[in-house]
Amino acid sequence: MPVKITPKTVNTDFIKKLEELSGQNIHLCMQCGTCSASCPMSENMEFTPRKVMHLAQFGLEEGLEDVNTCKVCASCHSCTVRCPRGIDIARVMEALRQMILRKNINFVEPSKIPAETIKELPPIALIAGFRKLTS
Repeated sequence: MPVKITPKTVNTDFIKKLEELSGQNIHLCMQCGTCSASCPMSENMEFTPRKVMHLAQFGLEEGLEDVNTCKVCASCHSCTVRCPRGIDIARVMEALRQMILRKNINFVEPSKIPAETIKELPPIALIAGFRKLTS
């Protein structure tokens, strides 16, 4: 179902905070889709980076909290390197992830990971995952 955008749904505080945290002007995005075409993780994302940028431009915070895009982002900077407008999209994804984590919403709950799985994983992978996916 498409999201209906009205003046009431546009969250200007969200846009301001996202731009402050990322240091990027999200309104420079012209929706060309180069970021999504460049992203090696896009097939694992519920929304492509282009769609996330589009929703962010309208301040649709609720729509962005529930999708996995910023969680799945590998921070490889392919989108950033190829963006014709010079937007560091990887920084925008990181800022979105931080904003969600600041609401104490964990993407991974460490206590729910089986002990057998933890024993098999390299410690550096666990630490990196916890830093990225838990508040």
